[in-house]
Amino acid sequence: MSLQTRLMTAVIGFVSLILVIVAVITSATLGATLERQLDEKIGQYATQLSYIVDDFPSNIATAEDVLAGKTAQEPGLLFAVSNQAGASGVVLNQPGNTVGSGPDALSSAQLAQIESALRGGRNATVTIDGFGSYRVVVVTAPRTGATIVAGLPRDEIQNQLTTLLTVIVLATLGGLILLALTTAITIRVSLRPLRAVAATATRVANQQLDRGQVEITERVPAYEADPRTETGLVGASLNTLLDHVNTSLAARQKNEERMRRFVADASHELRTPLASIRGYSELSLKALSQQQGPAVIEGATTSLERIQAQSLRMSRLVEDLLLLARLDEGRELVHGTVDLTQLALEGLSDARPTAPEHHWNIEVPDEPLLIIGDAGRLHQVVANLLANARTHTPAGTHITLRVDREGDDAVLRVHDDGPGIDPSVRDELFARFARADTSRARQTGGTGLGLAIVKAIVEGHGGRITVDSEPGDTTFTVRIPMHPGSSTEDQPSDQ
Repeated sequence: MSLQTRLMTAVIGFVSLILVIVAVITSATLGATLERQLDEKIGQYATQLSYIVDDFPSNIATAEDVLAGKTAQEPGLLFAVSNQAGASGVVLNQPGNTVGSGPDALSSAQLAQIESALRGGRNATVTIDGFGSYRVVVVTAPRTGATIVAGLPRDEIQNQLTTLLTVIVLATLGGLILLALTTAITIRVSLRPLRAVAATATRVANQQLDRGQVEITERVPAYEADPRTETGLVGASLNTLLDHVNTSLAARQKNEERMRRFVADASHELRTPLASIRGYSELSLKALSQQQGPAVIEGATTSLERIQAQSLRMSRLVEDLLLLARLDEGRELVHGTVDLTQLALEGLSDARPTAPEHHWNIEVPDEPLLIIGDAGRLHQVVANLLANARTHTPAGTHITLRVDREGDDAVLRVHDDGPGIDPSVRDELFARFARADTSRARQTGGTGLGLAIVKAIVEGHGGRITVDSEPGDTTFTVRIPMHPGSSTEDQPSDQ
């Protein structure tokens, strides 16, 4: 059964059981009360009749004689007496007859029925042939010792109980119908968020999520995802889950695109030197096979030099890729005490001869700034940042290298007043093979791995690198904790 059916069955079943128990208890209590009231009334009649019997001679005090000339005040009153005159009984004014009509005498069989019922006690309920159900009471006359039986019909009690049970049954049926409708509406409204969750989950399940551009736009409506209710909380939780899955799928798609771009870029970078090596090797072989003499040797020497240059280019690319892979695995760094001030001076001294047309400046503290790190890799960070500033700025650009201490961090900044970074590539600036020049000309940049290596080395030291750029003002900021184990995650950004 569905949850709605089970809830309705449980609610209606329990309420029905409660109403039946209440009806039984009410009927039993009312019946006992009416029986007790009837016994009291019969007892009063029996006491009065016992005194009347005592006023008659015992040999003539029959039931008819006792009530001769008297008008009964209670319809259906039963009176029986047993004395020296024998046993006799009458029923006066049966229900439905007019008051004052003659009494009906009880036969010996009817008297025997009454006697049999009263053997067990003073009060009894007896069904008398021709008269129906009666409640009877037996008493003894105080003076003559005659046995007096008085009784009244139980029709009124039965009618009242029947009326009560009829009302209870009708009210119960009406209440159960109303309860069923109310419960059905309440449960249906309350479970509506669950149906919305199921519908949303079904739509999501029908989406193709295993390949291609994936975006989960389906959500449980906000009015069905109220976290203040239990069922609404399910919808809110599903929305949170779908947001997380959608973010994860977007990250997966982005990683796939980055991997495809990485493979394409790596293939492009390797294809050029491989083509050069192949061409020069074929040229050398052809020259050697066709000619002899100094000219052939000179041409072969030139070809071999070009082959060596392209081989070195491929070697650098492979080494950079290997370095990134090792840094990703947390290897390759050898920590020791490093003077960041001295490292910056050496890095600027190495960069200055490569671009004499640029204006080089350095700002370092007077005292050594010591940190724990890998001196060789940190020198590579400085060299790559300076090379990046030199390569992507025109002649006459001012490049400033500054080293400071801020709190527990050593901060290295490379600033230039060049044209700035294109906003379209700023978000992917530290990605592998990221280049501002998509033509990949040699004069406008290297392989596109320089800043990716810088980021990997800095993060391997527990630091971070940020960039803030606009035309005429570009600054790369590197923050490295001075003490091992500390983190710069909670430090304010320079951007």
